[in-house]
Amino acid sequence: MKLENIQTLLASVLSDEEIFIKEPMKNRTSFKVGGPADVLVMPDTPKKFSDVIGLLQKKDVPYYIMGNGTNLLVGDKGYRGVIVNTRNMKRIERDGCELIAEAGALYKDVAQAAQENSLQGLEFASGIPGSIGGAAVMNAGAYDGETKNVLKWMEVLTENNTVLRLPVEECKMGYRHSIVQENPWYVLRVCFDLEKGDPEAIQAKMDRLNQQRRDKQPLEYPSAGSTFRRPKGYYAGKLIEDAGFRGYRHGGAQVSEKHCGFVINADQATAQDIRELIAVIQNKIKKDVGVEMRTEVISIGE
Repeated sequence: MKLENIQTLLASVLSDEEIFIKEPMKNRTSFKVGGPADVLVMPDTPKKFSDVIGLLQKKDVPYYIMGNGTNLLVGDKGYRGVIVNTRNMKRIERDGCELIAEAGALYKDVAQAAQENSLQGLEFASGIPGSIGGAAVMNAGAYDGETKNVLKWMEVLTENNTVLRLPVEECKMGYRHSIVQENPWYVLRVCFDLEKGDPEAIQAKMDRLNQQRRDKQPLEYPSAGSTFRRPKGYYAGKLIEDAGFRGYRHGGAQVSEKHCGFVINADQATAQDIRELIAVIQNKIKKDVGVEMRTEVISIGE
């Protein structure tokens, strides 16, 4: 389908302000790299999101769903098709000790909303930069917490364009895994089941964890957080350091000297620089130790 026809198709359910043509993805991802997407759309309600997906599927238009772009690497030539960005689906509602958040809400904003409502349980998430949708899909966690420990249910859009509410017991939550990864589904909303707490104590714990994050992670550079998943029985950063990669540069990409688990955009890196550096690390560790280094970073585009 021609680009102008895709634009006309999307305009039937979205406003002009929700449609971006030839949008540079370096402006939408935490790595700060990536060429233009043919079209980027930002529906602001789950209903519009559902309508967009239905149209794209009906017309067989390639598409990709993204949240805050904090674990996404887009190729230097961009993405041929439509990127659906959920960031404008960001409403957060309270119902007693429950917080219900749309997929595009930032995890740190939901954690802050919990603190402001004297609800504890999400302190671990206060420094996670990604969106709620991505956090649910990946069972995001940090320090002493995981999403599954506070999740009550998630609502997903199924392959039949219907909404399904799954209690946490049916979500198959594990290390960086959920049932959504096993199906062509998309998260619309999640519900967190929290406990009453002291807002000052909650804020103090959030501050402490965020200081630990600043002390240990290279937050001053563009990156996608932890580049690799934790291999069973190992720590990714330790494997990378032991392989001699601390501070290793490839073009503008670099293994962080502060934390070897992070590949950073040190100096105007390209997506190709980052992809090639990741491959160098994977190949050496596979050869030397026999360990497969799977990425947390998702790579799309050309």
